[in-house]
Amino acid sequence: MQENPLPVALARSVEDFRRYLDSERARSAHTVRAYIADVENLLRFAAAEGVEKLADLELGTLRRWLGAQSESGRSRATLARHAATARAFTSWALREELIASDPALRLQAPKRDHTLPGVLHQQQVSRIFENLSEAAADGSPMPLRNRAVVELLYATGIRVGELAGLDIDDLDPDRRTLRVLGKGNKERTVPYGVPAALAVDDWLRRGRPRLANERSGPALFLSSRGNRIDQRQARSVVNDLLAALGDTAATGPHALRHTAATHLLDGGADLRAVQEILGHSSLATTQIYTHVSVDRLRKSYQQAHPRA
Repeated sequence: MQENPLPVALARSVEDFRRYLDSERARSAHTVRAYIADVENLLRFAAAEGVEKLADLELGTLRRWLGAQSESGRSRATLARHAATARAFTSWALREELIASDPALRLQAPKRDHTLPGVLHQQQVSRIFENLSEAAADGSPMPLRNRAVVELLYATGIRVGELAGLDIDDLDPDRRTLRVLGKGNKERTVPYGVPAALAVDDWLRRGRPRLANERSGPALFLSSRGNRIDQRQARSVVNDLLAALGDTAATGPHALRHTAATHLLDGGADLRAVQEILGHSSLATTQIYTHVSVDRLRKSYQQAHPRA
């Protein structure tokens, strides 16, 4: 069933907000799509209540919209995201003088569930790299690439999208650092260790030249056809390795990011240094890994202490 079109003024505001996200905020394509989908959902709800222009948007409409989302079974995390999108949208509309006051200032949503991320034990990480090294022993390009991909993900804690966007000249082999373009086009420099350096060098010497072609450009990691590796391919590599462990619920490249952060903190790294490495804009985001470390400590204590 086709949805009714938005009133002209509301539809125009959606497109203006999209351009704002694309140009001024430099949001990723995925983030822009999510924001716009939420805004369109909100404005369709508002239009059904008789709202034809943003100036008519009221706090009550926003609250009823969130209530309808809750009744449809949306999770608390999704409701929190919807509320954040609504606040971003009305804040933009106020700056653009499309509304006289911000109706979302008092909009509240349920707090997110702060579930602890899946984290691998160091023994599990060692098993992963043993499997990768065995696969790469014959010098075939794809196993060499996969070992370098996983070594770099774990060594640096970068996001899979950041990894896929890496070019060869983003590496500084002498200093063992990596230039990463993160969220909001923010650039940061991340160090990596000797095992990752050796794996990447092996890939560049023996693997990449056998896959590179006119479509490869400067991309650091390539697909079997010589194109730049995409996020789906990198996720598949990591998912297969984690599934092969057989003793973890952790999934996807983000598990390696969580693991890298937790192991850094377990080893005594400064919280702000970890924040910088991960590219978090807020220290509060990084602090979840301190909770992970405490949780792991508690479990170890309960398992080992005779009077736990």
